Amino acid sequence: MGYSASTYTEAKTILEKQRIKNEQELENRRNQFFSQYPRAEEIERTIARTSVAAARAVFGGKDVKMELAKLKLQNQALQKELREIIERAGLPANYLEMWYQCEQCRDYGYADGKMCSCMKHLLRDIEYKKLNEISPLQLSDFDSFSLDYYSKAPKENGQLSDYAHMEKLLNFCRKYANHFSLDSDSLLFQGPPGLGKTHLSLAIAKEAIHKGYGVIYVSAPAVLSKIEKEHFNNQRENTTENAVLECDLLILDDLGTEFATSFTVSAIYNMINTRMITSKPTIVSTNLTLSEIQTRYNERTVSRIIGMLGRVEFVGTDVRQQKKRKKS
Repeated sequence: MGYSASTYTEAKTILEKQRIKNEQELENRRNQFFSQYPRAEEIERTIARTSVAAARAVFGGKDVKMELAKLKLQNQALQKELREIIERAGLPANYLEMWYQCEQCRDYGYADGKMCSCMKHLLRDIEYKKLNEISPLQLSDFDSFSLDYYSKAPKENGQLSDYAHMEKLLNFCRKYANHFSLDSDSLLFQGPPGLGKTHLSLAIAKEAIHKGYGVIYVSAPAVLSKIEKEHFNNQRENTTENAVLECDLLILDDLGTEFATSFTVSAIYNMINTRMITSKPTIVSTNLTLSEIQTRYNERTVSRIIGMLGRVEFVGTDVRQQKKRKKS
């Protein structure tokens, strides 16, 4: 995936701060350790002097082989004593060495002239964060989802009450989040406004993020506007489109509220179709009915939305309106 210059700059800044933090932590560890075990500091200084002595032996015209062997034995004995001091202190063997977040690149982002996997993940996470910032919504959780606003009144033909239906739906979403993986099904959250589609999709996003998955949560109008802007500005890399196609979980909210053009319809099809082909889970939420979806989008887009996303139907009376009436 290509990234903007600002994304690379931000990643490099993060890594630089990490390296500074590593150095500060090492200095603090060493100072504290040497204050408790002064012999350890003395050993380190002696080891450093043996290196100087070895160099002098090479250029001093002495019996180099014998002198180096002697210094090597001395050095090994000192290192052994130092390891024993660290071990007796109950500390890890590398306590006096630099600790890195990534041992492969030592927090520089590159190793052997190639971009390290940690740098790739960092760039991806920064880009995901930027996309998620398009939405002002905060992540929700399942525990804060209240069923109190759904009617328990029985329905005709033995159908579940709104309360029972939404209780079952809540349990389904909780189970989906708990077992989320790259093999999870793609879903279509469908129903009138104010019934909890956004709340539960955000709760799923929260759990997936906690599991370490790369999640993008964005509204259809916001992401399509960004993709269109990048496309018609002839940007070298379609960063936003690449990100939504490649993330582990895409949650596309408010489908149907975007301004409908041939470009946006095509972009929606490409988004859903590509993620289906690559078996990447997608959750789409919409206030549109099935007939409204069929009227708004072309046949091939409808076939992807309705035919390839597992339908999860939300029922009830607008919770937001109920809350407003309750406050007034």
